[in-house]
Amino acid sequence: MEKIKTIDELTKISRAFHSENKKIVHCHGVFDLLHIGHIRHFEQARTMGDILVVTVTPDRYVDKGPNRPTFTETLRAEAIASLNCVDYVAINQWPTAKETLRHLRPHIYAKGLEYKNTASDMTGKISEEEQVVGEIGASLAFTEDIVFSSTNLINRYLLNLPDEIEKYLELFRKRYSLQEVLEILDRMASLNVLVIGDIILDDYQYCDTIGKSSKDPALALKYQSHDLFPGGVLAVANHVANFAGSVQLATIIGERESHEDFIRSQLHPKISHCFWVKPNSPTLIKRRFIDGYSFNKLFEVYVMDDSGLPPKQDIDVCSWLRKELPKYDLVIAADFGHGAISENMVQALTDQAAFLAVNTQANAGNRGFHTVSRYPRADYICIAEHEFRLEIRNCNGNLRSMMNNFAKKVDCTQFVVTQGRNGCSITDGNGGFVKAPALAQNVVDRVGSGDAFLSVTSLAAVQGVQLEVLAFLGNVVGSLAVSILGNKKPINKLDVKKYITSLMK
Repeated sequence: MEKIKTIDELTKISRAFHSENKKIVHCHGVFDLLHIGHIRHFEQARTMGDILVVTVTPDRYVDKGPNRPTFTETLRAEAIASLNCVDYVAINQWPTAKETLRHLRPHIYAKGLEYKNTASDMTGKISEEEQVVGEIGASLAFTEDIVFSSTNLINRYLLNLPDEIEKYLELFRKRYSLQEVLEILDRMASLNVLVIGDIILDDYQYCDTIGKSSKDPALALKYQSHDLFPGGVLAVANHVANFAGSVQLATIIGERESHEDFIRSQLHPKISHCFWVKPNSPTLIKRRFIDGYSFNKLFEVYVMDDSGLPPKQDIDVCSWLRKELPKYDLVIAADFGHGAISENMVQALTDQAAFLAVNTQANAGNRGFHTVSRYPRADYICIAEHEFRLEIRNCNGNLRSMMNNFAKKVDCTQFVVTQGRNGCSITDGNGGFVKAPALAQNVVDRVGSGDAFLSVTSLAAVQGVQLEVLAFLGNVVGSLAVSILGNKKPINKLDVKKYITSLMK
């Protein structure tokens, strides 16, 4: 369409209108589902000046959840361009309208009535855009008419979620308000947290599969590129730091091949750290070889020494823990079973942590040797179903009854079993039980999703939130995590808030 321009083209057009003393009005947004509220907003905005230009948020910057936008940036631009009241449309190049405003320099920046109270804008973007409006000598105006929510309409008519999820969300919305859930996230900012466990550096080696070796029964690969991600306890600490007030990280690095500079560079600025150096050992790397086309993982190689710290160092760490533990509201043991947390450390944690959250991961490096019963006490336990069934040596038993019995046995009032595509189950050990479906529809990579689930739900569990809310938060975070390749970036609090808002509208 002739109305649809690039930002550069629209900038030149705006300059021409300025030279003709034409008044330019600018509207900006996602506009994922064009509805009557949008149309009236544009019509009112058009009456404020001579020319109406609209910019739409590009797909890559729409942060309303894993299933959004429903319509591509091209389709959204075409829909708006079909309106007679709109003169020009462009797909934005940036996450917000700040740079766009500086390029277009409109006389009026028009927003809907729902944005008038900038204090209710969780992103802070409207305030930032208002500041730019002042810088360029424009004015901020609000249209006043009927307000609809694209998110609400999409949830009701277009999202096409499985019936199980639709019914679950409908019931959850009736039982809990959006404000209640968001306040739980906000209260996390008051928490002082210690995170302890194993560092894992996730090395992704991307390859082309070129066939079978001519001399051996082996798969031949051609190297493409690689990524190195901060995993294990580093990922947990980074997730927690995006929500909590302060975070202390306690872990072990190797004396050789320590990768200490990389590790330090990947830590959230809010994290304080205490590293113990393990003699004659490398920092643990899990090197995964991945088909670069399908992203299927072909095999992995562990670079590790899981023998634990020497006795003298172990005593030093335990002394440090017993001195430091009383300072923290929450202690998260991200125990991957590679030697970072010794039996003596477990005893210190269970003796002195005010609130102890535990995950004991079963993986190829420890399977069968590392289960959650090594912790005689925990206030919150979060493990995967296969890890739980390994713990109780029962492959086919009824999960609910087994969870309830185990929670009673270890005196844990918040016990979560994550179940991948089947969501999660939670019990309080006293008959209370919740089963919640998974919210993820598109899975990029499952690596790290359990760590994200543990991190955020631990911060909720220490507040004593209802089991239903704990399950909901965990599945929201898990859904966001599986859309990220490895531990490329931690879960962001604002993304969680936006996704929750989109689900509960």
